[in-house]
Amino acid sequence: MEPETLFINSMDQLYRMARFMLSDVQDAEDAVQETYVRFLIRKPKLKDEEHGKAWFMRVCINICKNQLRFRNRHPQCNIIEVDTKGVDFGEREILREISLLPVKLRSAMILYSIEGYSVKEIAGILKISEAAVKKRLQRGREQLSIRLGGEIS
Repeated sequence: MEPETLFINSMDQLYRMARFMLSDVQDAEDAVQETYVRFLIRKPKLKDEEHGKAWFMRVCINICKNQLRFRNRHPQCNIIEVDTKGVDFGEREILREISLLPVKLRSAMILYSIEGYSVKEIAGILKISEAAVKKRLQRGREQLSIRLGGEIS
């Protein structure tokens, strides 16, 4: 059996295993895709169908373990998942829009508006100049204003 066909036949099993390990649809899809990419790069010599399935499973499991290790070392919290119980609808909409900003603008906006850091402190955290922080805040506010129809000052 061709290795590519073997992978296609094993995809559902790989996905189920990755989905179970990672508890996230996108991460599981990424793990299966990364398994195939590694197969294409390394081009292992597969003795038979069982050896091929075992190779794909082992690689996929290792990728899942790496992702879990990364999550543990770099905890993240999506701004949408933050507890917004005493926050009115307008503020929730602003939080959602901030979460959709490009990473550079979003990080500056979160540090300034939500976490309460000063421009100088943000410059130190992000390792950029104070002028760059001010520019990112300005651009972030402009984009939020456009998205929210001029509701941001």
